[in-house]
Amino acid sequence: MSTIRFTEDHEWIRVDGNTATIGITDFAQKTLGDIVFVELPEVGRKLAAGDAFGTVESVKAASEVFAPVAGEVVEVNEELNSEPELVNEDPTGEGWFIKLKLADAGAVNALMDQAAYDKHIKDQN
Repeated sequence: MSTIRFTEDHEWIRVDGNTATIGITDFAQKTLGDIVFVELPEVGRKLAAGDAFGTVESVKAASEVFAPVAGEVVEVNEELNSEPELVNEDPTGEGWFIKLKLADAGAVNALMDQAAYDKHIKDQN
């Protein structure tokens, strides 16, 4: 069973075993508007929690994307090179950014669950 958690910077992370899939939340993509470009890291790059690993650009702004936890990039979503709009269409599905081999699977437990993230968004408005 996979667990999904969220960061204050509007990244989501879905853990399945020792691998995590990471992207930006629906709230983030709506705030950014139409995504026109996504820059992703190299496979094999090691990330510490909080490291910027990529950039997402929209018609309105460019924003860095941060690693919610530490790990090694084992896959990037190559589809986003030609179809960055997938982030808008399906941010927590086909619009994922990277897959990480987790340095510490337990670190995910410190992130927000859905209820806490929903409250975080509400508190920002």
